[in-house]
Amino acid sequence: MHHCTYCDAQSAKWSGRCDQCGKWGTLIEQEETVVPALKPLKNKAAAPTSARLFDLEQTRRPERLSTGDPEVDRVLGGGLVPGSLTLISGEPGIGKSTLVTSLAGNISQKDKPVLYISGEESAHQLAQRFSRLAASLEHINFLEPYPIESLISAIEKEKPGLAIIDSVQTLNSLEMDSPAGSPNLVRYATSLLLDLAKRTDIPILLIGQVTKDGSVAGPKMLEHLVDVVLSIEGDPQHLYRLLRASKNRFGSTDEVGVFAMTQNGLQAVANPSARFLEERVNVPGSVITALAEGSRVFLVEIQALVEKTAYGNPIRRASGFDQNRLQMLSAILSKHAGLKLGERDIYINVIGGLTVKEPAADLAVCAAILSAEKGVIGQAATVLVGEVGLGGEIRSVPYLERRLTEAQRFGLEHAIVPKHQKTPTKLEVKIVKTIKDLL
Repeated sequence: MHHCTYCDAQSAKWSGRCDQCGKWGTLIEQEETVVPALKPLKNKAAAPTSARLFDLEQTRRPERLSTGDPEVDRVLGGGLVPGSLTLISGEPGIGKSTLVTSLAGNISQKDKPVLYISGEESAHQLAQRFSRLAASLEHINFLEPYPIESLISAIEKEKPGLAIIDSVQTLNSLEMDSPAGSPNLVRYATSLLLDLAKRTDIPILLIGQVTKDGSVAGPKMLEHLVDVVLSIEGDPQHLYRLLRASKNRFGSTDEVGVFAMTQNGLQAVANPSARFLEERVNVPGSVITALAEGSRVFLVEIQALVEKTAYGNPIRRASGFDQNRLQMLSAILSKHAGLKLGERDIYINVIGGLTVKEPAADLAVCAAILSAEKGVIGQAATVLVGEVGLGGEIRSVPYLERRLTEAQRFGLEHAIVPKHQKTPTKLEVKIVKTIKDLL
């Protein structure tokens, strides 16, 4: 049999690419284990005694450990759970180490110091980062990246209030003859850390890198082993970052934290809508839409630029919006709105470096293209929400009432929404059935 070192899928024969995860060169041959015939046991082991879950829950209710950051606590569901193993992933330079540095300074106490294990930086470099971010160094202990077996013993001996490992790809081992960052070693080290966290009730933060396609580097099983998977998203060239939980055994995965990268680290953004729209200028091609990120709603600006093409094939470019969906919406506008976009280059930009993933922004994108093509400035205090179908019809979207409530709270006065949906009465609402209603 052959198994994949990335996702552990099994295959009867070798191939260059795994059929399950699509990775190349990850299938290796393993000897088939022969299961012996069952025989009566000569020495029976003592059977363990079970306990009522109700009794265990009543006697042990550990309180969550607040991180001192309201946005991080929101995403975690109230803070770190004692004995939990949390993985924080993100692209290089996105702010992973910056975030955990601030959390370490907030959490550290005299009786429960934070143990920071860094394979990325030396003690002097780490101290400089703490000073730059104005984070407390008083109760931070530093440890170099010794083999994982030695680190387990050190954490168990010191019993810190929080252990941070930066990063899991730098760990090595005395027992395994594998290079640091290899799938087998990452899986082995994570398993030991998970067992340690459960035995000692010490919360552990792991920092992990991501691959080119945005997934966590290392075996896919790494995400299954840990209790919580947090990811930091955003464009390193822009100001804002989003913190999401793609997995959370102790809470919801619907919450999203918003941060701004400053000289003092990642600062929580209390009113994201106001920050995203603070520099908006009402010009042709500029519209406002309401995005639902988990349980939160953000108002963002979408800009469009339409220009006569200088080449045979028109250009379709998008920043923060799916380019394939832009091509589809362009075809819908040409077919059902009468726009001659076959000779026009179209550019779409979502302000703030955000990435729009839901179809509720379709109507806003179409309105921005119409405004840019006609050179008409729309009403400044208007929000547009709706999905556009291939027949040019405007379809309903979830959480419409919450979206319009956020628009009303921000001070917008008008809304353009799909048909057949309940809306707040304080906004002046225009119902659109098809894309032609925008003309």
